[in-house]
Amino acid sequence: MTEHVYKVVELVGSSKEGVDGAIRTAIGRAGETVRHLRWFEVTQIRGVVGDAGKIEYTQVSLKAGFTLEGD
Repeated sequence: MTEHVYKVVELVGSSKEGVDGAIRTAIGRAGETVRHLRWFEVTQIRGVVGDAGKIEYTQVSLKAGFTLEGD
């Protein structure tokens, strides 16, 4: 088994499409600038409720790990 070292960043994604959409937003955007993303862990889920009592959008806080160059 290979040993790895990971760097961890905290991200917050939001979406009108729920939790899955918010996760995809955060990971998708991070993937544009961070190489070697390997995993994520959801740490918080929040939602915003509008005046009509409907969910307007969802926010997800997460930690994402990526391997360092050379690992």
